[in-house]
Amino acid sequence: MAERSTAAVDVADNSGDEPLTAQADQSTADGVANNRERDTDSDEAQGNPTSEEPGKASPPELHSGHKLARRYRLEECVTRLDGFSSWRAVDEKLRRAVGVHILPSDHTRARSVLAAARSSALLGDPRFVQVLDAVEENDLVYVVHEWLPDATELTALLASGPLEVYDAYQMVSQVASAMAAAHREGLAHLRLSPNAVLRTSTGQWRIRGLAVNAALRGINSDTPQRTDTEAIGALLYAALTQRWPYESDAHGLAGLPKDIGLIPPDQVRAGVHRGLSELAMRALANDGATASRHESPCTTPEELVKAIGEMPRIRPPEPVYTTPPEYQRTAYQQGAYGRPAPRPGVTQPVPTPPPPLQSRTGKALKWSVSALLIAALGLGSWQLADALMERGGKADDQNQTQTTDGGDKGPKAPVTGKPVSIVGARDFDPFGDQSEKPSQIKNVYDDSPSTYWQTDYYYSSDFGRLKSGVGVIVDLGKVQQVGKVTVSFVGSTSVELRSAGKDATTEPASFDAYSKVAEGSGTTVELKPGKALQSRYLLVWLTDLPMQSDGQWRGRLADIKVTS
Repeated sequence: MAERSTAAVDVADNSGDEPLTAQADQSTADGVANNRERDTDSDEAQGNPTSEEPGKASPPELHSGHKLARRYRLEECVTRLDGFSSWRAVDEKLRRAVGVHILPSDHTRARSVLAAARSSALLGDPRFVQVLDAVEENDLVYVVHEWLPDATELTALLASGPLEVYDAYQMVSQVASAMAAAHREGLAHLRLSPNAVLRTSTGQWRIRGLAVNAALRGINSDTPQRTDTEAIGALLYAALTQRWPYESDAHGLAGLPKDIGLIPPDQVRAGVHRGLSELAMRALANDGATASRHESPCTTPEELVKAIGEMPRIRPPEPVYTTPPEYQRTAYQQGAYGRPAPRPGVTQPVPTPPPPLQSRTGKALKWSVSALLIAALGLGSWQLADALMERGGKADDQNQTQTTDGGDKGPKAPVTGKPVSIVGARDFDPFGDQSEKPSQIKNVYDDSPSTYWQTDYYYSSDFGRLKSGVGVIVDLGKVQQVGKVTVSFVGSTSVELRSAGKDATTEPASFDAYSKVAEGSGTTVELKPGKALQSRYLLVWLTDLPMQSDGQWRGRLADIKVTS
């Protein structure tokens, strides 16, 4: 078997200790600790070349219900290992679940853990699970981080089989681009494994434990970029084959057979995408050896991102539509009332009704009715003419007042369905930097579907959890009757229609000044208020964005039409 790179760090470790998903281990603290110790021992048995200094201090004596800073209430210990412990906790101030790593302040790694946590927090990249707090207090050092209840570890996803091609492509694209951004800021992970990679319910991939996981175990590397690149290659290999790319089993995955070396994923399992198979090998064989089929190795996450960009784009699978069950006629519908319905699979001939018979009596009746109608019309015309002649002398009377029943007695009803002109628009980003592509804003009402206004890039469909949305405010020039607003997007987008009050004489600058009146999703969305609406200012508010080819999310609004 090919030798592992000397830069590889803990890639066979099976200790996913961060309590960030709903699928976290529910075993007791002691049981978890025993599991973690066995995993660490297995790493040492493999001759892992990385440095990991042992902690000399004892784990702090903590228990469920204990509070840190009178705010973080510990709920469940999910890891207790080598002088530190990890907990699921509740932030009582903000009423949300969080994860907490705790170790004594005199622990040999306490200073490095604090430094790693603060550096990770400064990065502020939403593709990583965020560090929320890093504190030294009362002889304890603790790091508070996000808890993602809707996320699933890659380990759990692979338990049921390899990922689909598009999912594996999205995973490696997003993880590689995130790690490239981290390394540009001087941060490395060094413990990137299937336990550290999570997929949220929106399809976004997020990485937990940046810098902190390695600091907790005293891990370091002279070639951090190569270490993280090889780890990404191992993740992709596992995603394509459901096998760990080394001889030892790890993370619930079986390793490769002994003495066969590192073989490409498409030789391990049939049907593996050729391009992704080569990509995994280029990331794994980063020690200067031939990576795969005449391709050069990737030794940094940045090179891996470039290699992904050079691949043909992998499109999402087409939606599968199920054929509705065949309509089964009942006995009554078949004209066989009183007889049992046929057994399934038995086809019964449907009798064809005979053509209608037209008898002489029927023809005579038809002609009689026609004659009566003609006579009635003639009689009515004669009576009308006679009445007009009797009042002919009064036809020129200028003082004569004529009225029509029900007409001209009140205001005319407003005409519905009439186009309402948009006299102006502007981009609206009250929860961000207040501006998103203002130079393109006229494209939303230029009557051209080929032009559009677009948002900035985000790392998930929900704006990377940075804000609730962005939008466009349209000005109708004056208070108008609004019956329907039709919006067209490039890519399926979720949207709300919001309206300023009828009395608003100037454009409101606050999001709260706009009330939601309709919502929908799709590429062309018709937004109809539930009741009569009059307003001058409307807000088209994008709440969920489509994903672009590079794995990021961006909204594109092509057209807005308003009708009364």
